[in-house]
Amino acid sequence: MGRRWRDGRGRLIVHGSTPVTVPLEVATSYRARTKGLLGRDSVEGALLLSPAGSIHTFRMRFPIDVAYLDRRLRVLTVVTMPPGRLGLPRLRSRHVLESAAGTMAGWGLRAGVRVEVEAEAE
Repeated sequence: MGRRWRDGRGRLIVHGSTPVTVPLEVATSYRARTKGLLGRDSVEGALLLSPAGSIHTFRMRFPIDVAYLDRRLRVLTVVTMPPGRLGLPRLRSRHVLESAAGTMAGWGLRAGVRVEVEAEAE
């Protein structure tokens, strides 16, 4: 199930009890993944880092929710991380979603939930 996303925008669909659609930024290049949310004061919706198995929040300005996804886009775990932390690598994690702290619970994003990524056409 190889994913061929490119840096850009799209939508994240959370397939919980009620599907939720969230604005999404996609970061697949080394440069975009390395920059992530660094230097920003907020994020609209979520940021998908792919491929990614772990993250850090050094030099970040706000706490974030982090969802680790497996290759089938099923959520392995969701954690909230304050700035200045190193996240542990997660076994089987292939993608990471980041959003402002507290938002993922409101979307129904939790372990076991499947998400879908719709990239915008170029």
